[in-house]
Amino acid sequence: EPNVLAGTLIAHTDAVWGLAYSGVKNHLLSCSADGTIRLWNPPEKMPCICTYNGEKGCDPAHMVASFNTGSTVIYDLETSQSVVMLSSQIESGIQSNNHINKVVSHPTLPVTITAHEDRHIKFFDNKTGKMIHSMVAHLDAVTSLAVDPNGIYLMSGSHDCSIRLWNLDSKTCVQEITAHRKKLDESIYDVAFHPSKAYIASAGADALAKVFV
Repeated sequence: EPNVLAGTLIAHTDAVWGLAYSGVKNHLLSCSADGTIRLWNPPEKMPCICTYNGEKGCDPAHMVASFNTGSTVIYDLETSQSVVMLSSQIESGIQSNNHINKVVSHPTLPVTITAHEDRHIKFFDNKTGKMIHSMVAHLDAVTSLAVDPNGIYLMSGSHDCSIRLWNLDSKTCVQEITAHRKKLDESIYDVAFHPSKAYIASAGADALAKVFV
C-alpha cells in the first residue's frame, strides 16, 4: 500500500531470507540467497552501510551469521572482520545434515543457538567458539527458534508440526503444542515471543499465523 510504504531498500540480487533490527543505532541487517549480508541505515540517502560476504547479536557491535556449509561466524560490525568461528565438535560430512535453518543470540549471555535440518539444536559459546550442548529436539527438521526477552526460555518450531518450549538452563522441554498442519512435508516456518506480554506466535505452511496466550 503506497500510503503505508515508507521506503524500499534495493541491493540484494536474490531472495532475502532474514532480517534483524538493532534499536541501539537503528540499523537493520539483512541476509540473502545472493550470499551476502547487508547492514542498513534506512533513513540515509545511501542506506547500505556495508556488505558482508556471507542474524544477529546480543552485542550491538557484533552479528552472527550462518551459512549453508553448516558454519556459523560472528562478525565485528565496525571492522567487517570475523571474530569467532563457531564449530561443532562432531561435524557430519553430509551437507543436508549440516544445514542451519535459523540462528539466534541469547539476549544477555554470550551464547548463540542454531536450528538444524537434522533435528538438532546446538548451543555455542561466543567467546571460545566451542559447542556447549547439542540435542535432538524434534522428530523432523528444526526450522525456527526464538528466545524470550528475559532469556529464560527457548522456543523451537519444526516440520513435525510442533512448537516446543525449552528451559534454557536445564535444556529440558517444558511444553509442546501441535500448532500447524503439514503441507508438502512442511509445517512450521517461524516462531516468536511478544516483547513484553505472555504471547507466543507461529507461522506455518498451512497459510496460518497463530497467536497463543
